[in-house]
Amino acid sequence: MKHWLPGIALVLILATVAVILQIRTPKILGKATTELFKGVMKGQAELKAGLPIHSLPVNFDKIGHILLVVGVMYAGAAVFNVIQSIIMNWISQKVVYQLRRDLKEKMKVLPISYYDSHSNGDLMSRMANDMDNIGGTLQQTLSQLVTSVLTFFGVLYMMLTISGWLTLVALVSVPLSLFVVMLVAPRSQKFFAGQQKNLGLLNNTVEETYAGHTVVKTFNREQATQEQFEEHNQKYYQSAWKAQFVSSLIFPLMNFVKNLDYLAVAVIGGIQVANGQVSLGNVQAFLQYTNQFSQPITQMANLTNTIQATIASAERIFAVLDEGEMPASATVTEKTDTANILEFDDVSFQYVDDTPLIADFNLKVKPGEMVAIVGPTGAGKTTIINLLERFYDVKGGEIRFQGRNTKQLSRNDLRKHFAMVLQDTWLFTGSIFDNIKYGREDATDDDVYAAAKAAHADTFIRQLPEGYETVLNEAATNISQGQRQLLTIARAFVADPDVLILDEATSSVDTRTEMLIQKAMESLLAGRTSFVVAHRLSTIQNAENIVVMNHGHIVETGNHDSLLAADGFYADLYNSQFKGNNLA
Repeated sequence: MKHWLPGIALVLILATVAVILQIRTPKILGKATTELFKGVMKGQAELKAGLPIHSLPVNFDKIGHILLVVGVMYAGAAVFNVIQSIIMNWISQKVVYQLRRDLKEKMKVLPISYYDSHSNGDLMSRMANDMDNIGGTLQQTLSQLVTSVLTFFGVLYMMLTISGWLTLVALVSVPLSLFVVMLVAPRSQKFFAGQQKNLGLLNNTVEETYAGHTVVKTFNREQATQEQFEEHNQKYYQSAWKAQFVSSLIFPLMNFVKNLDYLAVAVIGGIQVANGQVSLGNVQAFLQYTNQFSQPITQMANLTNTIQATIASAERIFAVLDEGEMPASATVTEKTDTANILEFDDVSFQYVDDTPLIADFNLKVKPGEMVAIVGPTGAGKTTIINLLERFYDVKGGEIRFQGRNTKQLSRNDLRKHFAMVLQDTWLFTGSIFDNIKYGREDATDDDVYAAAKAAHADTFIRQLPEGYETVLNEAATNISQGQRQLLTIARAFVADPDVLILDEATSSVDTRTEMLIQKAMESLLAGRTSFVVAHRLSTIQNAENIVVMNHGHIVETGNHDSLLAADGFYADLYNSQFKGNNLA
């Protein structure tokens, strides 16, 4: 909030003026009561003396003047409160707006490992629910907290100007109030933290279920999914109920302490008025101050509930902001002369320490060469792709692109040279045109149309009612799986990459669409360096270099014929596929 210190200072000034006006009014109003009391007593004295009176000798002009002054002061306090509230609301929204931007910027530089280890629902809960908690607190609580503190000390001063003994009586409530807060607040913070955590888990369950609703229904898992939701919902209910129950104890306990304090002041003040030690107007003012004195304590106690929930939310957000970032690229970009576009030099990597996944990986790739990566599940095929794109950085050795260590290139610069067509198609909610153009921001309309034609997608696009302006829904379920795949290929055509990463994805489409996809892929691969993660070995027989992986190690390299002739691991994989046992 440091950027908004001038505005916050103005809020403090306005709040201070409003509080001064508010705490001055009871004592001034007490003068009107005293004036009225004097008139009544004077009238009674005249009646006892036998003097005829037609009305009580009350100075109503003076009382009217006092009431006018009080009215003006109350109106002034209201105006200042409104102004400071408007300013504080504006500042709070700006702060949360900036915090959201900071969180979004942070998410850009978080390592992929963070997303792999945190659920989407939890991250969404931090961005939405936790941010809302902070925004509500800044908007409503901060100015109330400032006003409460100023009111507490201001009222304390005004009470001291009336009666020191009555002030001591009123101060008895302070340690009792602090005891209540210290007893309840820490427990409520613990429960509020659990509430936000369980809310994130609940959101993740809902998000996963809605995203995979077709699979849920296909396998008749509605009941199991409902039970899982009920489990998370029950945990959220329990933590939320405990948090609200514990925090709700503060107000009645504080109210009880306030009433005891009010009773003591009323009794002792009445005795002092009877003894002529204090005027009736001052006792009336003091009783008002007693209410005002307990009000900021009660407010601050209630605010602790909101503050505890906000602290829990802030901890969750700052936990993301404090996460380690992807290492920055070095400024030195030394280039080695080489005829290879990509080189893996003794590369080693592990996701978990002491659990090597890839070790001593060496590979040289010439421009225009097709490299197929094959192997059983868990062999490390996807990991190679992750390292190429610098989703993860190697733990040892080097990956060089065009003679430069990829660690010495920014991720943006490196990824400009790559494009991916994956088995899991990802298309966002928007027009088909925009989804294709996503591959290159500066692509022209003609580039988009040419890419669609090259990907054999232009025909089906133009047959749609809105053509290229057809809006895809969430998960793009208003077009077929094969059509979605053709659009991702068109997107890769628009990107026009130096290196193409391809994850075969023709197993779930009809024969005609598969032929179109194969033709589109052949066009896309022509004359382009490519890495193909192969699932069906029959599709990579023309690859110049086939890398056979097992347990993170390259066990064989070569072309299709030489690997079959070697009668090794690749030959076993290939033969097993054609026997119907799909191990790749």
